[in-house]
Amino acid sequence: QVQLVESGGGLVQPGGSLRLSCAASGSIFSIYAMGWYRQAPGKQRELVAAITSGGNTNYAGSVKGRFTISRDNAKNTVYLQMNDLKPEDTAVYYCNSHYAPDYDVSLALDAWGQGTLVTVSS
Repeated sequence: QVQLVESGGGLVQPGGSLRLSCAASGSIFSIYAMGWYRQAPGKQRELVAAITSGGNTNYAGSVKGRFTISRDNAKNTVYLQMNDLKPEDTAVYYCNSHYAPDYDVSLALDAWGQGTLVTVSS
């Protein structure tokens, strides 16, 4: 079993900043990539940003230049620094980990956090 524990969501005014954190623990041999997805009411879940173990990053076009994803491999933790937040960033943000479990390192599995709500409103 792998657990992802997220923190850092909340209410912020437009133009403000928040930092999300997600720590992975459990039966992990190695983590290939970690990322953040979000789902707004009535919409599909979408990728926000992802980062590989080597540090390569990928961002949704709508957040480029405003959000920064980073990772601490030693702590199996990923962060999402969100600046210049807009009302359209309001959503539940989910952490994802793409990893190899310690019981079978040939596998590549996905784990999800429980989600943290980010609300951008004045």
